[in-house]
Amino acid sequence: MNYYSHDRSEVINFIPTSCKTLLDIGCGNGAFGKTLKSQRNIEVWGVEPNSEAASIAKNNIDTVICGLFDETTNLPINYFDAIIFNDSLEHFPDPYPPLEQVKKLLSPNGFIIASIPNFRYIENIKHILLDMDFKYTDAGILDRTHLRFFTLKSIKRLFSDTNFEVISIDGINPRWWKGKQIFLLNIFFKKYITDMKYLQYVVVAKNKQ
Repeated sequence: MNYYSHDRSEVINFIPTSCKTLLDIGCGNGAFGKTLKSQRNIEVWGVEPNSEAASIAKNNIDTVICGLFDETTNLPINYFDAIIFNDSLEHFPDPYPPLEQVKKLLSPNGFIIASIPNFRYIENIKHILLDMDFKYTDAGILDRTHLRFFTLKSIKRLFSDTNFEVISIDGINPRWWKGKQIFLLNIFFKKYITDMKYLQYVVVAKNKQ
C-alpha cells in the first residue's frame, strides 16, 4: 500500500489559503488530505479506484468515492475551491476528458492544481540514452501504470487546449548532476536542459472567464 500512502506535503503550499473545499482525484489512502486537514480548516473529498486504499481514506478525509473519475461520478456542481491531481492525470487513458469534467465542479473562482511527472527529468533521459532502454518500474516516471507521459511543453499545451488560464507552473523535487557532467552539458546544451532538473511540475490554473 506504500504506492497509495504518499502525503505529498511538497504540494500543499500550492493550495490557495482561501480554499475551503478540495477534491483530490486519485486520493490513495487520503494521506495528502489528512496532512492538509491537520494544517487548515478545510473539507476534503477524494475519488479513488483502489478499494483497499479508498477504505483507509474514509478514516482520513471527509468524503470518499470509490471508483473511476468520469462523467458518471456523483459530485456536487460548482462546489470545490480547488481540485487536485496529485500525479494522477497520467493514469488516465486520455487527460482531456477529466480536465473538461472538473470545470463544472469548480466553484466560480476555483483552482485546479496538478502535479505531473516530467518525462524529460535528467535521470529518465539518462536511462533512455545511456541504458538504451525504456524499462517500466513499480513507481516513478516510468511507472507501469502510467498511460500518458508529459514534458513541460506538452503540459502547457494540455492546459491551453482545455481552455484553462495557467497561473503558474513550478518544478518540484529537483535533482541535478554536479561537477564535470553538468558543466559540459551547460556548455553545449544549456537551453535544451533547463526543464530537466525537476521530477515533477505543478500547474496551478483556473477556468478562463
